[in-house]
Amino acid sequence: MTPESVRAAYEHVKLVAGGGVTVVAATKYVPLEEMAVLAEAGVEVVGENRAQDLERKHAVYGDAFRWHFIGHLQSNKTKVVNRICELVHSLDSDSAAQRLSVPALLEVNLSGEDSKSGVRIGEIEAFVGRYPTIRGLMTMPPFADDPEASRPWFRQLRELAGVHGLSELSMGTSQDWRVAVEEGATLVRVGSTLFQGTPSEEDGDG
Repeated sequence: MTPESVRAAYEHVKLVAGGGVTVVAATKYVPLEEMAVLAEAGVEVVGENRAQDLERKHAVYGDAFRWHFIGHLQSNKTKVVNRICELVHSLDSDSAAQRLSVPALLEVNLSGEDSKSGVRIGEIEAFVGRYPTIRGLMTMPPFADDPEASRPWFRQLRELAGVHGLSELSMGTSQDWRVAVEEGATLVRVGSTLFQGTPSEEDGDG
């Protein structure tokens, strides 16, 4: 991973996604010392999965990036997230929502998979009505080799956001971000697309 390779990949995703889409570099697998490469490459927004890593990396790189939280949010970690992040992508519990002061997206488990975090569709209205910090929705479809398999899930999330008057949609990872953009994503979470050779599990779900 070099600044040149990251910059080229990052600028490509930004160009294809368009000006209305925020490209979030998912840095779960990027070691602390390699975060400098991202800064040199011009990456603006990074997303961390774990509060401990978020705090550790922010202590070193601070204002070099805008920080998002994209992993499962435990209520006892909200203090760290409130202090550092401008947006949480993965809110899915009342206990965390009650303690969260920064804007958030509600993670929705559309597929009903037990292995995934997120609220059920029928719970969205209650969360949105109760917590004004919620600005939109996020989801992670079942993994599939064909990016097109994600399209119905992304379309459903966009329709749900419209029903509830929400404008932000975090959907799409390295596997299927192009399809997500076509279906209305305003944020995409990409890792291996930017950092070739790293794992691609940058979904913000663990």
